[in-house]
Amino acid sequence: MNYETALITGAASGIGRELALQLAAQGVAIAAIDVNAAGLQSLADQLSKQARRCAWSEADVTKADELQAAVAGLETQLGPIDLLIACAGLGLETSALDYRADSMNAVLNVNLLGVSNSIAAVLPGKLLRRRGHLAALSSLASYLGMPRLLGYCASKSGVNAIMEGIRGEVKPLGVHVTTACPGWIRTPMTQQLAGKVPMMDVAPAARRILQAIRKKKTFVAFPRLLVWRMRLLKWWPPFLRDWLLRRYQADRRR
Repeated sequence: MNYETALITGAASGIGRELALQLAAQGVAIAAIDVNAAGLQSLADQLSKQARRCAWSEADVTKADELQAAVAGLETQLGPIDLLIACAGLGLETSALDYRADSMNAVLNVNLLGVSNSIAAVLPGKLLRRRGHLAALSSLASYLGMPRLLGYCASKSGVNAIMEGIRGEVKPLGVHVTTACPGWIRTPMTQQLAGKVPMMDVAPAARRILQAIRKKKTFVAFPRLLVWRMRLLKWWPPFLRDWLLRRYQADRRR
């Protein structure tokens, strides 16, 4: 990895933590942010035992000023952020049959506005230095609006749009942009879905994402079979697609 410092949001657990561990093993200094201070301290202790550089700050990605201050403090300790990986995420069931503004807003605030706030905290510096990399964790759920996942699908679709729009402006200025759309990954956030949907282990998923970043790919989606299923489903007639999605959700309830 050609970057010296990486800022990872949602680094206390799940895919964010695994990305931090793998990047640190490649010699990258880790600036870790999460609302889970205990998880961040555990990550820092683990990396310290491996003689890896790490600094962390407890911050909420939905609060732009708080996040900005946290990032500034981490840059004071580690230097300018070369790579951002926006991983902080929230997965709540959001159903049309129990449509709640608070649940929808919670998911949108973390998954979409949290990514926007994270970008705002580092992009000006990257443009000034005319180098660096922005990466965000989206999802294959961004391909379609799925029953009972209204907020999650909407938030990840929004992430794709933000990253695509940014890329067109900043690439000529030396800043690279990568959007990662994995399928279900086995993490604490998805443990309630164990046995109901096909899942990838977190370590190989993190390797796929970092490989795309290293190669400066603009977009990566995996696993391949599920990607093609989602793409084909998007082109089906709406009535047929709706029927299949209803069946899929019914199977998940069993």
